[in-house]
Amino acid sequence: MRCASESFWRMIRFAVTMALVSMCRASEYEYLSWRSEVYNPGGGSYGKPPQCVDIPDDLRLCHNVGYNQMLLPNLLEHETMAEVKQQASSWVPLVNKNCHPGTQVFLCSLFAPVCLDRPIYPCRWLCEAVRDSCTPIMEAYGFPWPEMLTCAKFPQDDVCIAMSHPNTTDRPDPTGVLPVCPPCDNEMKMDTMLEHMCASEFAFKAKIKEVKQENADRKVILQKRKKMLKTGNLKKKDVKKLVLYLKNGADCPCQQLDNLGHQYLIMGRKVDKQYLITGIHKWDKGSKEFKKAMKKLKTHQCPAFATVFK
Repeated sequence: MRCASESFWRMIRFAVTMALVSMCRASEYEYLSWRSEVYNPGGGSYGKPPQCVDIPDDLRLCHNVGYNQMLLPNLLEHETMAEVKQQASSWVPLVNKNCHPGTQVFLCSLFAPVCLDRPIYPCRWLCEAVRDSCTPIMEAYGFPWPEMLTCAKFPQDDVCIAMSHPNTTDRPDPTGVLPVCPPCDNEMKMDTMLEHMCASEFAFKAKIKEVKQENADRKVILQKRKKMLKTGNLKKKDVKKLVLYLKNGADCPCQQLDNLGHQYLIMGRKVDKQYLITGIHKWDKGSKEFKKAMKKLKTHQCPAFATVFK
């Protein structure tokens, strides 16, 4: 790392501390080194000068990140708040999966960067740690780690946003086996259910006839009768012969599939030639949260984004 004079370092440290002091997890952030040049891994240029704006409450990814204002355009070159909201909404489900403690820090440092005189990017090792821990979760939904977040773009020797020392960063399970099946690991909360519904291409009520293991996946064969709640691009002939897959779910626990006597709310999307389960809930009319979600679904307006985790 490059060295700076003690007084200069104190000045920089103070600026960042003041920017992050209100964070409930402020001790998790570190501000590493300094370089005078503006670092721009995307290689693009802003169409208008950056300005400091309030983080709106409906920017769910970052509205509780701990500071109140952000730079716009952001570090992903989104120039309007509408564009920021649209793209950031896709990442809320991943943060809710808690695949790495630094996921929100990493994403918000790009989507809603803290207001400083110069743009500060996340450290490369933080990107790598989040990527390695969260990629298995994303793959369960059929999404790869996006090119716009290629970790090689981010600084490793310069000033950057961190959470803790690289040597103490949580690493993914070396066996590569998920401790849970992400589509099964859903809280019965209205907001979570609506969020997953919006991020799915189709949703329906059905019973499950049989579950088989197929390579690393779990193949879910449905009974014929299905009540469609969200059709997406599914045609009638697709619905009749619909077979779903729990991606990489052969060995992970899924309580919803332990007792096939229930009716289920099943959400999914098509990836290549497979239909993947993105969420599954027991159809539970006794649950207040479930009833609220089903009632609100009739009028709920989903965010206008086409692809989750894009």
